[in-house]
Amino acid sequence: MSRTRIAATAIGLAGALAASQAQAQSASSSEQEIALLKQQLKILEQKLDKLQSQTAANTAAAAKAKAEAKAEAKAEARSEAKAAIANANAAVPVKATVPASGVVVTMPNNRPTICTADQANCVAITGRLHWDVGGYDYRPNTAATVPQKLDSGENVRRARIGVTGKFFNDWNFALIYDFGGSSDGFGGAAPGSLPGGGVSGVENAYLSYTGLKPFGGKMAIEAGIMDLPYTMDEATSSNDIMFMERASPGVIATNIAAGDFRSAAGTRWYNDVLWIGGYVTGPSTGAIHSASSTSPAGTSEQYGAVARVAGQVVSGKDYSIHLGADAEWLIQPPRNLIANTQTLTLSDRPELRLDPTTLVSTGAIANVSGAQVYSVEAAATYGPLILQGEYFWYNVDRGANTSVVPTGLPSLKFQGGYAQAGYVLTGESRTYNAANAAYNGVKPAHPFSLDGGGWGAWEIAGRFSTIDLNNQLATPAGIAGGRQTVYTLALNWYVNGNVRFMLDYLHGTVSKQASPVSTADVGSKFDAIAMRTQFAF
Repeated sequence: MSRTRIAATAIGLAGALAASQAQAQSASSSEQEIALLKQQLKILEQKLDKLQSQTAANTAAAAKAKAEAKAEAKAEARSEAKAAIANANAAVPVKATVPASGVVVTMPNNRPTICTADQANCVAITGRLHWDVGGYDYRPNTAATVPQKLDSGENVRRARIGVTGKFFNDWNFALIYDFGGSSDGFGGAAPGSLPGGGVSGVENAYLSYTGLKPFGGKMAIEAGIMDLPYTMDEATSSNDIMFMERASPGVIATNIAAGDFRSAAGTRWYNDVLWIGGYVTGPSTGAIHSASSTSPAGTSEQYGAVARVAGQVVSGKDYSIHLGADAEWLIQPPRNLIANTQTLTLSDRPELRLDPTTLVSTGAIANVSGAQVYSVEAAATYGPLILQGEYFWYNVDRGANTSVVPTGLPSLKFQGGYAQAGYVLTGESRTYNAANAAYNGVKPAHPFSLDGGGWGAWEIAGRFSTIDLNNQLATPAGIAGGRQTVYTLALNWYVNGNVRFMLDYLHGTVSKQASPVSTADVGSKFDAIAMRTQFAF
């Protein structure tokens, strides 16, 4: 019921009441009729109040319902919007999560290295270049001296590139080729040719297993073409030696049945204190070994062995002492199958290879049935100072039965050694390499940089070496190979961990007589200066 009808009813009742009162005044109505009308009026007022309360409640309920409907509509709209957005996103392709890479690429000491994520398999590119430039002041003692002059110039001493790495943690490998040695030898059969030839070729091609670790140390079983860690000087990388060339006594020893490019099989065991190793060796790469060749003459393969025991017997924070002993055996010398000869030559260049001519040499010793070399080694470091030396005793047996007479001659004995010292002016020191029982190179604490202000590391070094290839002089069966003494001074600049410049000055004398039975002087003297540009990674 609307408010208008309620009001009209109330007015009507009021009017009827007024009319009834007026009639009562004029017609003397009874008191009971008036009371009845008052009761009806009260009932109507109560109904009016009840209707008003119901109207207010209905209005509130309507407002609430309207609000709830509005909220429900908004929620529905919001839900529809989310669904639309989801559908839109589903229609756009989403880039999948990139799986973790299976390889890790690193550059330790600027050597590109690729490894599997678990570091179990790796392959790295390695290389080095040693380019030498210099000259000789060579002075033969007499006109009978051979040679009469040495050629100055340059030599790509080493130019190596290759790969190294490992499989399944324990299988290590290397395959390295050397393009260097541009004037290391002449070769050929023409008159005036000198023996030898470029040693460029496969320098490393080996496989090594390191899974065994007996007696608390590490062990490597390896075979192939490799650099044998025989002698301390040879166990030191050519990237780290203090002078451009190793001393002649060690070079002559390693050339017999060890050295670079050598085929070998053996094992080494080491820990932080002790190193023990032994190898069976064969010919060097490039050696001629053919049973049927006549030009050049077919030659059988040689066989030998080397053994070494060495270690760092004392070590501290900034000092160490190293001692060792070495042995080498030429068990079966190479045999010329055409001329039926079996020879061995001991010789070396004057500790510089700009000119490949040797100044001391035994020549081809005939009827060689075997040879042995025994040596001792010692070194010590104290801060930036390093001292190192080795001494060698050579024995050559001449008991082979060949077509060359005389046979059954007594064995020959030679000897030689060196002592050297180096001091790093900038304070760096050489760390110990337990795997080879030798010392590592100098790593500059502040690499050269015009921006950063570093000047790299600077080292001075000096060496004395002597080799005596004379034996049984004054007898027809003797050897007059000569005695060579060389003094060397060096200045080395380690620009950074990859680049080094070396400057060497050499002063040498060669005392030599014309033959074992002739004392005619055919010796010489020389001075030389040379510089090496080196990079390695």
